[in-house]
Amino acid sequence: MVLTLFLTAMGMLLSPSSSSAATTDWWLPTSRSSPDSQINVTGAPFTGTDSAGDVRGFVDAHNHLFSNEAFGGRLICGKVFSTSGIADALKDCPEHYPDGSLALFDYITHGGDGKHDPVGYPTFKDWPAYDSMTHQANYYAWIERAWRGGQRVLVNDLVTNGMICSIYPFKDRSCDEMTSIRLQAKLTYALQDYIDAQYGGTGKGWFRIVTDSAQARSVVAQGKLAVVLGVETSEPFGCKQILDIAQCSKSDIDKGLDELYDLGVRSMFLCHKFDNALCGVRFDEHDLGTAINVGQFLSTGTFWQTEKCTGPQKDNPIGEASTEAEEDLPAGTEVPEYDEDAQCNVRGLTDLGEYAVQGMMQRKMMLEIDHMSVKATGQVLDIFEAASYPGVLSSHSWMDLNWTERVYSLGGFVAQYMHGSEEFSEEAERTDALRAKYDVGYGYGTDFNGIGDHPAPRGADTSNPVTYPFKSVDGGSTIDKQTTGERTWNYNTDGAAHVGMVPDWIEDIRLVGGQGVVDDLFEGAESYLGTWGASEGHQAGVNLAKGVAATASSSESNPVTSYQPGRAVDGDSSSRWASDWSDSQWLKLDLGSSRVVKKVTLDWERAYGKAYRIDVSTDGSTWKTVWSTTAGDGGLDTAKFSGLTARYVRMLGTDRGTDWGYSLYEVGVYSS
Repeated sequence: MVLTLFLTAMGMLLSPSSSSAATTDWWLPTSRSSPDSQINVTGAPFTGTDSAGDVRGFVDAHNHLFSNEAFGGRLICGKVFSTSGIADALKDCPEHYPDGSLALFDYITHGGDGKHDPVGYPTFKDWPAYDSMTHQANYYAWIERAWRGGQRVLVNDLVTNGMICSIYPFKDRSCDEMTSIRLQAKLTYALQDYIDAQYGGTGKGWFRIVTDSAQARSVVAQGKLAVVLGVETSEPFGCKQILDIAQCSKSDIDKGLDELYDLGVRSMFLCHKFDNALCGVRFDEHDLGTAINVGQFLSTGTFWQTEKCTGPQKDNPIGEASTEAEEDLPAGTEVPEYDEDAQCNVRGLTDLGEYAVQGMMQRKMMLEIDHMSVKATGQVLDIFEAASYPGVLSSHSWMDLNWTERVYSLGGFVAQYMHGSEEFSEEAERTDALRAKYDVGYGYGTDFNGIGDHPAPRGADTSNPVTYPFKSVDGGSTIDKQTTGERTWNYNTDGAAHVGMVPDWIEDIRLVGGQGVVDDLFEGAESYLGTWGASEGHQAGVNLAKGVAATASSSESNPVTSYQPGRAVDGDSSSRWASDWSDSQWLKLDLGSSRVVKKVTLDWERAYGKAYRIDVSTDGSTWKTVWSTTAGDGGLDTAKFSGLTARYVRMLGTDRGTDWGYSLYEVGVYSS
């Protein structure tokens, strides 16, 4: 009898079905490959919403899980996961053996000789590391640790660059950008399946790809990780330019956007690193900038071109440091020198780029403005302001920070690059008042596997080191040093070596920058999903001015083309009203009946108003000025003001921006 009871008890203890982890601890897998990385976080992940009904948690707004599949497949070494196990996933590229001498991209961008111990699992002597650009930093178990530490939204930007692929000597697949994007999307879904299998089947894992904000909110409320697909590539839809000639059409853009949307992509960049047929880019600096400029020439036939900036916003100064990449230029070709006083890219948003922006708005997608030149960014913000469209993102500190309030005023979202805790905290403090004004949270963009450095260690002897173990921000989990194989990482001495160190980095921010910064980050998931949801719910305003009666102080005479006032309200963006060539001119619109008016949009031709005002009237005789400017710069302007009832709307120009008159393609009047 005793023996029978003993054997029965042992059977219950050893049976998988009796495991409390399998039935109670939903966050722990019922099966995991062995060996595998440790997570080193204990305690239940927080679930549900706060007292206001808002989701909680951090958002990594910019990461590249599968860029090891990009750039020809051999620039980033190691995999996010492997069905053959961790030893297969976390191994170096073949050409890095025996000592890293052929880690070419490392020393092209970083200098030095690129040498390192290539062995990954289980020793990890030299990688992953905070300053290694070419080794896997997004192993799935490390992502799991970031999730367990409080992250609830992850944007996986599918990324590649065809030119970098073509000039990098080691590759094992095509350099076609869209082929790589498709593969990375497929593998993201495969990773979801891989994790689901650990938890008992489809839909049961913590890694959940989402395609709308409501789905994302549900996932976060369950305590799981909502994964959003984005795209960051240099020539989306094949839209490159060669010698300023576009290599794509509007139909290519429509087809490309539809394909990406069907893949689950909900945010994207229109240009990245190289000027393309859609927009000009924000420059890279230093030796990396020189290398990218070489790639720009090899891809497009043109180097970056600069001009004097017209406003406070500036593109990054172009690096003039020499780099081995210059050896790839044709004989006799040199990277140009640039005037320090001319720091802005001459290229802005092209007509095709504007078409792509409108296409993204129609599909309720979010547009990333990081990497866009300040000229292109300004044009995008003009378009979004005219439409009151909130779907604008700055995910990793690559826009001019003077744009921040315009992004927030639209309802957009801002995240900062994963800088060291001191720099990150200082920048967070600089924009703290704006976040308070617009009642928004904050995000970070880790950019792991994105060919950039990450926070360096502050040192074990610092006065306020991270002390292990420590509590998660919500207080429900305990986080200890992270161990994979034979290597244990300590943030104080290793910095942010991989994505699993995100909780440690946030604890370092708390120690350096204070709890307030961390609190703003903890509200990041809610703010990001707020921007996404507002984009999905956006409805195009009704233009009250379309086809109405229009009169003007004058109209330019032309024997071939009509520039009569009605041309500014005919719904045709290629026709226009143009005045005589003098300062005091006006265009008056009769809405036909009294309407509530809150916004007027003006799409200027090259002959724009530098100083002008918007007046409204109920009777066409007595006018009230509701908006004015003395700093007009042309393009698309939006005048917003408190709503009031009016039948007549007037643009009154007092100072021309050019020697010509005033000329408007279209004027829009809106009630909302």
